[in-house]
Order: sequence, then structure tokens, then C-alpha cells
Amino acid sequence: MTDSEKQRIKQFEARVRQLILQYKTLQSTNKELTEKLRQSEDVIKDLESELAQARHDYNTLKTAKMIEISDGDLKNAKQTITQLVREVNKCIGLLSTEQVTQSNK
Repeated sequence: MTDSEKQRIKQFEARVRQLILQYKTLQSTNKELTEKLRQSEDVIKDLESELAQARHDYNTLKTAKMIEISDGDLKNAKQTITQLVREVNKCIGLLSTEQVTQSNK
């Protein structure tokens, strides 16, 4: 083997070692990124679960508020009806008084 061939073999060996080092570095980086991806997916699943729970809670609260408003409206409606009944009773009383007065004439 000539010196030129020996030098080429050494260069080839050096490049192969560099490629092996790069491969190991890339392998390590790939493992780290894969782990980060798995962690991110776990976080996303947790957040999606929290979002679903928050939506459910919101819908429940919205329904409760609608029922609460309906109860308040019901109380107001009952009060209004009671007042109207009193006014009708007063009118009936006045009409009865007028009829008595007219029949006495």
C-alpha cells in the first residue's frame, strides 16, 4: 500500500467516525424530541379534558341561570296577577255599588 492509499484510508476512517458521532448525536436528539412530543401530547390530552369539563360546567351554569331567571319571572308574574285580581275585585265592587245605586233610584 502506498502512502497515498494509507492517507485515504485514514481520511475514510475519520469520516466514518464523524458519521458515527453524528448518528449518535442525532439518535440522542431524536429520543429527546420523541419524549418532548409525548409530554406535549399528554398536556394536550389534559387540556382537552379540562376544556370539556369547563364546557360542561358552563352549560350547567347557563341552565341553572335560566331556571333562576324563570323563578324570578314567575314571582313577578304572580305579583302582577295578584295586583290585577285586586283591581278587578275593586272594579266589581264599584260596579256592584253603581247597580245598587241605580236600582234605588
